[in-house]
Amino acid sequence: MFPQQNLITKTPFLIKFLFITFLLFSLFLYFISSSFSSFFTSPPSLHQPPSTTTIHFDFCTSNYTNHCPCEDPIRQKRFKNTNHFRKERHCPQNKERLRCLIPMPEGYKSPFHWPESKESAWFSNVPFTKLVEYKKSQNWVRLEGERLVFPGGGTSFPDGVKGYVDAINRVLPVSLDSGVIRTVLDVGCGVASFGASLMDYNILTMSIAPSDEHEAQVQFALERGLPAMLGVLSTHRLSFPSRSFDMAHCSRCLVPWTARDGLYLREIDRILRPGGYWVLSGPPINWRVNHKAWEREPKVLEKEQSMLEDLAMELCWEKVAEGEQIAVWQKAKNHVSCMLKLKTLRSPKFCNSSDPDAGWYTKMTACIFPLPEVKDIHEVSGGALQKWPMRLNTAPPRIRNENNDNGFTLKTYNEDSKTWERRVSYYAVMLKSFSSGAYRNVMDMNAGFGGFAAAMVKYPVWVMNVVPFDSKSNNLGVIYERGLIGTYMDWCEPFSTYPRTYDLIHAYHIFSMYINKCDITDILLEMHRILRPKGAVIIRDHRDVILKVKEITNQIRWKGILVAGDQDESVDPEMILVVDNTD
Repeated sequence: MFPQQNLITKTPFLIKFLFITFLLFSLFLYFISSSFSSFFTSPPSLHQPPSTTTIHFDFCTSNYTNHCPCEDPIRQKRFKNTNHFRKERHCPQNKERLRCLIPMPEGYKSPFHWPESKESAWFSNVPFTKLVEYKKSQNWVRLEGERLVFPGGGTSFPDGVKGYVDAINRVLPVSLDSGVIRTVLDVGCGVASFGASLMDYNILTMSIAPSDEHEAQVQFALERGLPAMLGVLSTHRLSFPSRSFDMAHCSRCLVPWTARDGLYLREIDRILRPGGYWVLSGPPINWRVNHKAWEREPKVLEKEQSMLEDLAMELCWEKVAEGEQIAVWQKAKNHVSCMLKLKTLRSPKFCNSSDPDAGWYTKMTACIFPLPEVKDIHEVSGGALQKWPMRLNTAPPRIRNENNDNGFTLKTYNEDSKTWERRVSYYAVMLKSFSSGAYRNVMDMNAGFGGFAAAMVKYPVWVMNVVPFDSKSNNLGVIYERGLIGTYMDWCEPFSTYPRTYDLIHAYHIFSMYINKCDITDILLEMHRILRPKGAVIIRDHRDVILKVKEITNQIRWKGILVAGDQDESVDPEMILVVDNTD
């Protein structure tokens, strides 16, 4: 009797115990499943109620296939064309921005892998014939079946671009393969055949040209996988820091160099490195021989040449060569001897205000920015650079300078380089196409010291290093001193490039930087615009930011996966969103 009675008396307690245990276990399972789900899927929108279905952005109509928001020809017509101001950046206001996905052109094909893409592109990707017809005699580009072929012709390249570059190599005081010249600016680049040819010498060329009536010269260059962006000398400075390029080049680029008190050549002086070279071919160089071919009056050309020589002297440039239809000037290594000479000639117009590195919507001024002071007349202002490739991993002068105003030190710079070496190795495990030639051009949206690009040098790619203009530390000058290229940018606005430009986009902390400045949805839509259809994206940021970004990437039809920020998450607690559209 006792056992049965004991069981009867204890039954309510057992039922309560089992019920509470079941309830606690259910809550535990719910918590675990919710946490797991929140880690690998996006959270509900902050502006919309939770939904089980993803609402996708629609595709824009086909007339937006090649849309460049800040260089839109319809918007450009609102502005005067004085001094080419119409061709500058004129970006849409927030209420005017497209909230749709830029569609591919009909018949779009994946671009050729590097280096084949340097010579060929699919016509269906850039289906324009105006340039083929208009420049037919100059051999810029030919249409052969389904392919566009770039034979290396140009207005000033009668023997082809190789012959032209060989001529420059003979005229320059230094050899192109010496490593002295690593970064070049090509103004009025055409289809960037000049920059493509310089790649054979391990030289990176930033090719710029405005949007044009020949239908997208720069778009052809980008389709080839070459470094290029839309840009024009008009009112505002070019979007580069001072003392950036080892060489600047103009081959009949039609820029009025001596107009407006030499404003445009003074801008070239700002971005040219001390001791750097300016190379000019076309009018008025060698006018005595060419004036009939150019259909220009000899006296007019002679006057232009004289004005150009006077302006170059005022800029403290020395003409070091002229031959084979090409003239070369060299910028002074410092301003010590130059200032003494100029006092006997004329009063030099040195700038006495404004940051020489400012390059984002900053008005050009008709003055010369004084170079950093030197202790010796033979010293290079700002510090001498190593030859390429040694300069890539040598501490840049702007880092070594004890008087730098940005607060970065050699220690932080070296640590940054090691960090990105490790991270890029991790990326290469996640994306197997790093070394295959499938990724030819890469954009780093927040480049810092350029550590990501430096670590990518071992792969067959070039990197557009973008530094937000309002970053706490302006490191774009450091990036150029490493032998890399890049530009300033405000990511609340669209980038000056055509759709389907970049094979890989890397975004490090860009969304945490801009989340309180503008709508990050617009940034992601812009990334979608400039990414090739089968390109890849790596977004690295804080966990809460990544989860917000993940929700939007779902809406723009990107299938992304979330991974830990490093192989050892305790060392690097960031998260990475990887979008690989290769398959």
